[in-house]
Amino acid sequence: MRSDATALPWSDAAAAGSSMTEAAAPDAADDAALVAAAQRGDTAAFDALVTRHRRSVYQVCYRFVPHHDDAADLTQDTFVRAWKALGRFRGQARFSTWIYRIAVNVSLNRVSLKTPAAESADFDLVADSHTPAPGHALAERQRAAAVRRAVQSLPPRQREALILRTYHELSHQEVAEIVGTTVGAVKANVFHALANLRRRLEGKV
Repeated sequence: MRSDATALPWSDAAAAGSSMTEAAAPDAADDAALVAAAQRGDTAAFDALVTRHRRSVYQVCYRFVPHHDDAADLTQDTFVRAWKALGRFRGQARFSTWIYRIAVNVSLNRVSLKTPAAESADFDLVADSHTPAPGHALAERQRAAAVRRAVQSLPPRQREALILRTYHELSHQEVAEIVGTTVGAVKANVFHALANLRRRLEGKV
């Protein structure tokens, strides 16, 4: 996380990212009450929104960039922008939809400004009841690297639709609301994204 976190309107604990235990799944009605309070200047209410949504925002950002530090910075940028724009939020969509849209835009802007970096060696392996053999762990890392590179190489619309629909298990309607398009366009983008991934990963995983 960047060193300017102390200038943000919420606590360091709330903005710290995915290292802390998350609360239960956010409730839209509770979010609406917190947003209303935050719009009246209650920074503690916005702190609560950050705590509720930081993990999901971080996970969205991490799918667009190859390093955890980059995803943490993008998560912070997302909430900075959300705080600055909160007065314009009218509740026509859920807060989670709105914050996802910001996260996707922030992530796509970052990706477009820099050449994709070399794949990080820091991969999340699914915890198992036993320690995998070194050869198996290496194969899993290589497979994860290949998949991440393939996803990052997709056209932006395909990438964002695939990430939100497949990795975050949102409905086509929810994805359409987040990316600002139609359900039909989301379905087409996911279809083409999966087809492109199959071609790019053939013989690699």
